[in-house]
This record gives sequence, structure tokens and C-alpha cells, in this order.
Amino acid sequence: MDILMKIKGLVVDPISKMPIVVLEDPVSEHILPIWIGVFEANAIALSLEGIPTPRPMTHDLMKNFLDDLNIKVEKIVVTDVRDNTFYAIIYLSQNNVNYQVDSRPSDAIALALRVQAPIYVTEDVLTKAHGLKSEESLEDSEKLKQWLENLSPDDLGKYKM
Repeated sequence: MDILMKIKGLVVDPISKMPIVVLEDPVSEHILPIWIGVFEANAIALSLEGIPTPRPMTHDLMKNFLDDLNIKVEKIVVTDVRDNTFYAIIYLSQNNVNYQVDSRPSDAIALALRVQAPIYVTEDVLTKAHGLKSEESLEDSEKLKQWLENLSPDDLGKYKM
């Protein structure tokens, strides 16, 4: 079963200093932190903040291709997590033909924001990721989990490049 998620925000992991996109199930309030790269975080932050760029960025270019080819992004789904790596699929349609494209969740999320497509996570991913350590080098994953669970709205959206 796929669970509709909303982006709660972007934060920086205080331990690894890597960006995290935090997804939240608005019904159950469960959160799913996904560690992402700096460039992907920038792409997501620009879209979240509604900041225009003078020229199309990579995900804007993807949106332009899809728009020009009359291809609709139906949804994105974070489908799996293996060895601390998340996987996603972008669901597309064109002229009643459906397509599925493998993607990193960060790229899928950045694109979904630009085309206003819903973001889903499978129930299996939420179950698997519950005890997932973000990085093998974390000394206290419980402390990080508590930090993420206690994020306030003031803590979110303050991702600085």
C-alpha cells in the first residue's frame, strides 16, 4: 500500500552535515528522513521556496521536456530501501500509455515539486526504514531519531546553501 506523504522540510543532519529531506504522513504523523546530496537539496529548496532561477536547472529542464512532449507525471513513489539506499519510481503517462522510470528519491521529489505531482512511500519502506541508521558511522542513531522526531516548524525550511 502506498502512503501519501508531504514534505515536512529540509534540514541538515547535525552529525554528518548532509542534507535530509523529511517526508511526513499527515495522517499518522510518521516521518521518513531521506539523506540526499547537496545539489539535490538545493533543487528541492529552490522549489519549496518558490525561488526562480535565471535559466532552467536540471529538474526544470526535465519538466520542460515532459511538458513539451505532453507527458504527465502521475505520481512518484519511494519503493524500496536496501543497504541504506532508497529507491523511487516516477509514474508517467502519455496518450493513455503508462511508463515507470527508476529514479533516486531526491530527483523524483525535486521533479514532483515542479509538476505538482503527489509523493508516496510504500508501507514496506516505512517499516524497513523505521530502524534504519542513516550512516554506519552514526554513534547514536537513537539520538538522531529523537532529534528528527522533535523537529519544530521553526527548524524546517532553514536549509542554507
